[in-house]
Amino acid sequence: MTEESATLGSMRQLRGLLSLIGSGIAIALSIFQLYTAGFGALTAMFQRGIHIMLILAVVFLYYPSSKKASKVKFDKYLFLDLFLFSLAFIVMMYLLVFFDEIILRQGDWNVLDITLGIVTILLVMEATRRTIGLVMAIICLIFVCYAYLGPYMPSLLAHKGYNTYRIVGQLYLTTEGIFGLPLGVAATFVFIFVLFGSFLEGTGGGNFFTELAYSLTGRMVGGPAKTAVIASGFMGSVSGSAVANVVTTGSFTIPMMKNTGYKPHVAGAIEAAASTGGQLMPPIMGAGAFLMAEFTNIPYLHIVKISLIPAIMYYFAVYCFVHLEAKKTGIKRLDARDLPQLPDVIKRGFQFLIPIGVLIYFLIANYSPMMVGFVGVISVFLVGMIRKETRIGFWQILRLLEKGAKNAAMVSVACAAAGIIVGIVGLTGLGLKFSSVVLSLSGGIKLIAILLVGLASMFLGMGLPVTASYIVLVILAGPALMELGMAMITAHMIVFWYSQDANVTPPVALAAFAAAGIAGSEAMRTAFVSWKIAIGLYVIPILMAYSPLLLDGPPSQVLRTVASGTVGLLAFASLFEGYFHRKNTIFEQIMVGAAALGLFWPILWANIVGLLILLTVFFLQRRKS
Repeated sequence: MTEESATLGSMRQLRGLLSLIGSGIAIALSIFQLYTAGFGALTAMFQRGIHIMLILAVVFLYYPSSKKASKVKFDKYLFLDLFLFSLAFIVMMYLLVFFDEIILRQGDWNVLDITLGIVTILLVMEATRRTIGLVMAIICLIFVCYAYLGPYMPSLLAHKGYNTYRIVGQLYLTTEGIFGLPLGVAATFVFIFVLFGSFLEGTGGGNFFTELAYSLTGRMVGGPAKTAVIASGFMGSVSGSAVANVVTTGSFTIPMMKNTGYKPHVAGAIEAAASTGGQLMPPIMGAGAFLMAEFTNIPYLHIVKISLIPAIMYYFAVYCFVHLEAKKTGIKRLDARDLPQLPDVIKRGFQFLIPIGVLIYFLIANYSPMMVGFVGVISVFLVGMIRKETRIGFWQILRLLEKGAKNAAMVSVACAAAGIIVGIVGLTGLGLKFSSVVLSLSGGIKLIAILLVGLASMFLGMGLPVTASYIVLVILAGPALMELGMAMITAHMIVFWYSQDANVTPPVALAAFAAAGIAGSEAMRTAFVSWKIAIGLYVIPILMAYSPLLLDGPPSQVLRTVASGTVGLLAFASLFEGYFHRKNTIFEQIMVGAAALGLFWPILWANIVGLLILLTVFFLQRRKS
């Protein structure tokens, strides 16, 4: 699975000649991406055009048109899918072959230009419906209708309105629509790191990181759950995918948690919350981080540096929930005989630490993310050859190239669909209108504006994957946050963090649902517990807005903010769990809540008071125990 999306049905199994064609296209796409990453990307329209052409071909071959289509005889739906498959090549090849002529008649499009543009928009919407869901496709359609109906909208949202030529020209014939920045990032940075994750998993790196986490945390109270936290941090830092993280590490950690006493829905929730943090953890964060670098013109390395402390704080908060849950329910330590020994784990898989070191070195050396990803893929392949048991042959390489392309399909389609939204927002000026609404409702109060963005993110997350949610929200609400005095990078980071809530926030919580499937638990119950455990996702962005958590202040102030915020997250976890050294009384709950508030408050005396209150609760509970 990829990033954060759910499909309408399982991917169809191709047979015979079609299987060879599908595999060939997927492999060709991965080779194209590897080549352009290592030896230089093509011009924007050609890089993005070839990429989305092959992605659409993969989608229409492998993703059925409906759940029903995936269960009945495949041949009944073959003609339609092959027709759409062929159209994907026709519309993209027309754009690439006649690109120079199209540029010369800029703004004076002919009928064929517009006709093929309409077909392309419909193809992207249909691919979106198949891979992401109907909601995202409907949102794209609403935005297109908005471009037509501007004169008939309420005054706050009204604009002069645009005709078909202008709308289709914007979306198909320029780099301001489907072929815009979101797809550009997917066609360069994101794909290569998805491929990196596929190769790392295929050579045994995923198992190594899971065993490493077990050897480090297995002997602690609630060891398997803490293993899930550590393993998901390790895997997430190189996969940048919450759902893939759940599927990879959860298949080991969730059964172990259940065996040691965690209820199934709690085990699934812990894995979902921990895996969500993987998209926040450097060096490879979610696709949104690469988009952020492009939107803000800030080097990706700088984004990695300022993201590290908040990501560690998030994992600390999850760790606190896990520890308190284990203490509250009396979960014991694992038997040391059932755990891998750290020296043995390192001995068997030390080579998988090399690609991580390579990634970090090339990032620090200011190489482009594309080159970093390319070198990462090559390094994983080379270290896999060191040992016989991790060595991969020619056919395995082809399978991993094919898998990487399939894994990237959802992300790329989401970015193409987001390009439709971005193009319409740019054409109509909707971003400024939406920002004025946020400013008006917030009354100029920063905290209320941030909470409104969080609320909007929650609703967007019901229908959009996290990358698309980030793109839409940062374009619509980002300017409002900046107008309230926030730095550009702070506004983007807040939106980026809030956009991750689609993974754990009911009623749509894709990582939680994936974890529930592995745990055999009720999906919605798992989602609500994962939301509680991932509460740092909502708190830490507020700290970013009011304190120098993003390393944008004096070192002493940064240290104080990190220290007080970290202890505050412990107090917050105690408040939500109702447990500290023992079960909290009602009065102690009030004290713990006050302690959390004081520790989060960006004033020194409030931090000191908060710390003293928390220590008082701890010593009172310890004395009574």
